Amino acid sequence: MVEAMDAAENVLSVASLTKRYATTVLDRCDFAVRSGEIHALLGANGAGKSTLCKIIAGLVPATSGSMSIQGVAYTPNTKQQAETRGVQIVQQELELIPTLSVAENVFFGIMPSTLGVIRRRTLFDRARDALDRVGLHDVRVDVPVGSLGIGRQQMVEIAKALNRDCKLLILDEPTAALSAAETETLFHWLRRLRKAGVGMIYISHRLQEVAEISDRVTVLRDGRQITTVDTPKLSTEKMVELMSGESTATRQTDQYRSYATTRPALRVHGLSSASVKDISLTVYRGERLGIAGLVGSGRTELLRAIFGADQCYRGHLFLPPSEAPIRFRHPSQAVAAGMAMVTEDRKSNGLLMTQSVRNNTTLNSLWQQFSNLGILHHTKESSVVNAMCASTDTRCNSIEDDVATLSGGNQQKVAVSKWLVRDSSLLLFDEPTRGIDVAARRRIYEVLESLAKAQKAMMIVSSDLDELLQICDRIAVMSAGRLVEVFDRETWSDDAIMRAAFAGDPGALISSERHRM
Repeated sequence: MVEAMDAAENVLSVASLTKRYATTVLDRCDFAVRSGEIHALLGANGAGKSTLCKIIAGLVPATSGSMSIQGVAYTPNTKQQAETRGVQIVQQELELIPTLSVAENVFFGIMPSTLGVIRRRTLFDRARDALDRVGLHDVRVDVPVGSLGIGRQQMVEIAKALNRDCKLLILDEPTAALSAAETETLFHWLRRLRKAGVGMIYISHRLQEVAEISDRVTVLRDGRQITTVDTPKLSTEKMVELMSGESTATRQTDQYRSYATTRPALRVHGLSSASVKDISLTVYRGERLGIAGLVGSGRTELLRAIFGADQCYRGHLFLPPSEAPIRFRHPSQAVAAGMAMVTEDRKSNGLLMTQSVRNNTTLNSLWQQFSNLGILHHTKESSVVNAMCASTDTRCNSIEDDVATLSGGNQQKVAVSKWLVRDSSLLLFDEPTRGIDVAARRRIYEVLESLAKAQKAMMIVSSDLDELLQICDRIAVMSAGRLVEVFDRETWSDDAIMRAAFAGDPGALISSERHRM
């Protein structure tokens, strides 16, 4: 139970909150957020964190229990009703409208107007101020928000929330696609909001961030509240133990082992697109090649150019042992050549959210592996999918469940599984552990290691430098659309990689160094 306190101290109080679907996903949860505190909410995927926050934000109704805002009963039926009571939410899955401009998204629903006519100059000026406050100085306010990368879109979503007066701000994995510099900018504004008396719920699987930014931590497990503790009293190891229910002493320590060979799986020569310039590199069989860089550096765009998702106007690929230069015009050509790509945004272009686990897992290999003369073999298909779910520890009631009903971590496992079934030889991973918990992340790492052991080649983009340092054989650093430097384990360091990441923007490096002093 949350300790007793004067209700006036709480911006939010929750008592015995319960949510049932086919099963109980939130079970008699007690929770409180004080005014002017950052309250971290931790738990494995499926623990009930997002369900609790969606109920608080008016996105789904509770089955039972009660809530109050500053001591006044609170039962929102819609997000709009929650916002009128001062509750804002920034969800892990973005809620921006891709075809509207950045400015229109930031002020959606509250655009400045006269007699029904939007005052566009005022709209753009106010949007410029809102973006500048979160460090998006180089983002134009008049471009469609869908033209930005996921990291920039995430910052626009945060700017939208910070631009509105609120008593309670809910942030669900706000830094999952942000660089270290962008994360620090966000933390700066969260600290200012804390001083202004705003209560905040902060969900993150990056436990070092939780330790740095939060005042208290509440841990959920299997839909139940396990404990609420002042953050300084918890080590990150203890956080993991509380989330999993397993002592850290009983778990094996992750140990890196290289399976990289000297046999090339892919050679890239002079590849150029609208976003990347003159990229040349080699990826070897059994290698995990990390791609580091700031958001906007061209990391994602490099994978898209290789995979044929972005049009290239110069350069070629070579797939040894063939010496024939190729350039894919469409992802289907890359797939036919043995490539796979796990995309950054699983919701929009990685999974069919309204389709089953079975359909998603076999989508890329249905006709190659599960049909004969146009007749599908459903028994074989179901057997393979069940085996894949067991292998990746994908948790669902049935393989016929819609992917949308799964937790984020389990959705990510399905996004990876569909390529494992196809048995691709070169896999491109864009933020493979974005928004998933420690246990699911460890399972993804195990999958990557098994692929390396099987002599598959991998390129792995991640905003989490610690992740790349843990699992990769080499790290290539992108800056301003160019490949700046490639480090191996004998030559890399946090500082060297960070300097390379800022190489395309020396002014940003100076600013970053001043900030550290």
